[in-house]
Amino acid sequence: MPAGLGQLTLANARTAREDAADPRRFLDLVPDPRGRKRRRYPAHALLCAAAAVLTGAHSLIAISEWITDAPQHALGTLGFPADPLTGLRAVPHAATVRRLLQHVDGDAPDAAIGAYLQARTPPPAPPEPPPKRPALRAVAVDGKTLRGSRTRTATAIRLPAATDLHGVVLAQRQIADKSNEIPAFQPLLDTIDLESTVLTGDALHTRHGHGAYLLERGAHYLAAIKKNHPGLYAQVTKLPWAEIPLDHHTRDRAHHRDEIRRLKVAAFRHIDCPGARQAIQVVRWRRDLATGKLTIERVYLITSLDVFDATPTELAAWIRGSLGHREPPAPRA
Repeated sequence: MPAGLGQLTLANARTAREDAADPRRFLDLVPDPRGRKRRRYPAHALLCAAAAVLTGAHSLIAISEWITDAPQHALGTLGFPADPLTGLRAVPHAATVRRLLQHVDGDAPDAAIGAYLQARTPPPAPPEPPPKRPALRAVAVDGKTLRGSRTRTATAIRLPAATDLHGVVLAQRQIADKSNEIPAFQPLLDTIDLESTVLTGDALHTRHGHGAYLLERGAHYLAAIKKNHPGLYAQVTKLPWAEIPLDHHTRDRAHHRDEIRRLKVAAFRHIDCPGARQAIQVVRWRRDLATGKLTIERVYLITSLDVFDATPTELAAWIRGSLGHREPPAPRA
């Protein structure tokens, strides 16, 4: 490629794009093999005339005939100069076109036309931003005892409720006599739109049936694991947590206590629970500022959320907002 064409396609690309409708700007950079005294017609005009092949001209004679028959406005567009006295544009002889095409460097017109077509190509559209994952809503399921409902002849009324992390009750349902919260789980949630929702709950609701139900409803679960599920508890607690890097860490001081929370997440596809994708360990250190007493609590959870569905910061917020007050104390280390 001639140096001028390279300079056009790189340094002057923006200007060339503005004048992309005019191929003469590019053909002017093709070196003219003729002597200066024999240049009656500009080279770019002769090269543009060679474009008559696009109309079906397959020989130099056909190209010459096309130039001869071209109207004056077409010759002006091609770049043929007008006579200063008559205003007419003379056309070259076929031999003139032939000699130019025989002596010109064949790669130069190719490079010029390529630069012209490249400049006519619109710049690529900016890439579309990646689709944002839908925001997840956290809903906690927990049972409450209605204060003052217990009598000598009747047990206290239990009301399992579904609440968001702001404390808004989305649904609640009274438990039938001689029953518990487990059978009321699905009827309670049948009244709520669970799409893009993360259900949190204590270990009572960590059940295969509940997990499958939530997945069918388009929801995810974040469930605590305790020793009431010995096989699942052993499977999660025996993971090499000491070798897993820390994903989230907070330190707070309130209520005369200094508290440190550490969260680790392990992607683990062999958890014995429908749709489980990750296991979570939360370690909470609490030191009473008045007595200096230190307590350590460990909680293990599983979730159907993948690593791309929620960040460790979001997991920590959901766990603290819904399960923090129910974390069982572990033996002091």
